[in-house]
Amino acid sequence: MVGLYGGTKSQGRVGQRAVIYLGQGEREELRLGPGQPGCPYKPGPVSNGAAGRRPTLIEPDRLKDFGEEDLVNGDVKVYETKVVGGPEIVLMEPPKTRRVSEFRIIPRPLAQYLRFEDISAAAFRIQAGIQKTPCTYSRLSKQYGMEIYLKKEQLHYTGSVKERGVLYLLTSLTQEQQRKGVIVASDCNFSMAVAHHAVELKVPVFVIMPSCCASPRLRIYRDYGAMVISYGSTSHDSQNHARHLAKENGYLYLEEDENPAYLAGLGTVGMEIYEQVPKLDAVVVPAAGQYGLLAGTAAAIKHLNSRILVIGIEPEGFPLLLQSLKTDGPVKDMHSNPNKKLYGDLMERSLGVNTFQLAKKLVDKVISVSEEDSLVAMLRFQEFERSTVDTEGAMGLAAILAGQLPELRGKKVAVVVSSANMELELVRQCVDRALVLDERVSKFSVQLGEWPGDMARLLDFLSREDVRLLDVCHRRHSDKADLFNAKVECVVETRDKAQSSHLRKTLSERYPSLCWLDR
Repeated sequence: MVGLYGGTKSQGRVGQRAVIYLGQGEREELRLGPGQPGCPYKPGPVSNGAAGRRPTLIEPDRLKDFGEEDLVNGDVKVYETKVVGGPEIVLMEPPKTRRVSEFRIIPRPLAQYLRFEDISAAAFRIQAGIQKTPCTYSRLSKQYGMEIYLKKEQLHYTGSVKERGVLYLLTSLTQEQQRKGVIVASDCNFSMAVAHHAVELKVPVFVIMPSCCASPRLRIYRDYGAMVISYGSTSHDSQNHARHLAKENGYLYLEEDENPAYLAGLGTVGMEIYEQVPKLDAVVVPAAGQYGLLAGTAAAIKHLNSRILVIGIEPEGFPLLLQSLKTDGPVKDMHSNPNKKLYGDLMERSLGVNTFQLAKKLVDKVISVSEEDSLVAMLRFQEFERSTVDTEGAMGLAAILAGQLPELRGKKVAVVVSSANMELELVRQCVDRALVLDERVSKFSVQLGEWPGDMARLLDFLSREDVRLLDVCHRRHSDKADLFNAKVECVVETRDKAQSSHLRKTLSERYPSLCWLDR
């Protein structure tokens, strides 16, 4: 029961007390309001109920702080209040810490030296200045049991596939470099391509040649529009002079190397082959352009279809790539002595590190062909394809003719014919030698008596055998032991090996003194 009563007047102030009955015999007083002396408040009667009840100093709203009160029979009824809090906050477990040793370091892949995107960009850039060479079905296909398609890169203006790489290389130069000009110092397909396309792009071009260079070759460079300078007696002298001029005048000295732009341009051959020959099984590529043609073509072909075989061909007298693959690194010095007239472009070059890595990764097989097989392949080009190529361009077909690729029988094969730059006199010598190697030209000697008509009967026999007589030599006093006989030497040409074998057999039966001479 809560009651209020007045206290005594003390020092002019009235004190007020609230008595809260908590139970029997227990009482607690709570002073409310002013209890200071001098307070004007006067005590009055205190009773329960409405009558005689005076207002309390505690505001009704303040009673909420103490709980609701029901005055029932003088007792105090207390209600329990339950405080309902917000949703329980559940803390997450701390993340598991990991040791540094648990993290696996994944190395970033190395940037590719030659990407297909580079080759595709080169194809777009050079399409206006380079013709799309044909890739035609060969008449030799049935003879060798496979579908042979010849990619005739020798049909370019300078007769070489290197025009592709050179043109993209020149268009990739800065305007400042193009304004100053370029300079080359070697008599090869690369230099001819630079001379031609630099003039077409209106880039000044200088060609430094040794004095031993043939006049017809110098005339070719001048006809292209290049400035030709003869200097020194060897190629090393002209190259050193070219570097000196480039340093003094700001020219860009160009030489055939593994420049990415040059390789990308050469790689466009692979894109064209894939487009021209559907359902292709293999591509045979000669080691031209410092093996850049092989690396670039392999990069394009393997990106388009990894199942297509890429086979590289190099001369037997200079197997640079084969030796490098055996030693797992580019070989710098090759101790060999191949024919410089036939493989001049390959002799003065080396195998770069990046080109070697591309060939090692992308080329499926590398084989070497002999000089004799290359010469016979040149002969086959003239007979069946009505075209003249050099030994470098004939190496791809030479590997097929020599029977070194039996796994390609019955398949569709593209052969890259890279170049056809050879002096006319050297072409004639190569054809003569190839006829002998193919057993089409033979030389023999017989002993004839001095009786009238013996020589005529021999010539008549050769005519009936449909044999072409190329040369004849009649020596009357060649043998001192037999004074009454004359030695006759003949050089004849047959259609093929079968006719040559038949001629040998019939001559041996008719003339016991027959002797075949090795040319």
